[in-house]
Amino acid sequence: MEVLNEFLRTKGIYSLVMILFFLGVYGMVLSKNYMKKLMAMNVMQVAVIYFYLCFAQKEGGMVPILDGITNNPDAYINPLPHGLMLTAIVVSLGTTGVALALLMRIKEIYGSVEEVEVLRRASK
Repeated sequence: MEVLNEFLRTKGIYSLVMILFFLGVYGMVLSKNYMKKLMAMNVMQVAVIYFYLCFAQKEGGMVPILDGITNNPDAYINPLPHGLMLTAIVVSLGTTGVALALLMRIKEIYGSVEEVEVLRRASK
């Protein structure tokens, strides 16, 4: 029990990220509704962003703002992953917006967002 508690305390967040990522993959592969696929894709994107943000942290790390407390660069966390993930969030929002616009057009043209129905009507 102590081993499990230690694992969850130190690496449990990575288990959560893995579960979220594979939940997204599961939804993308098995869902037959395009809206559900889009939601699963967003879950995958959140899992990847969360992984990078957690991976960038370090025990006892400080925010990289020079305030006169220390000049040791090892005491600061790396700000690059945070900046990159901020960009990834913006790209994710853009991708979701375009996908929602496409889903609206698919619904308008084919009358459904169910994959089987759309493919059946598109093949006519």
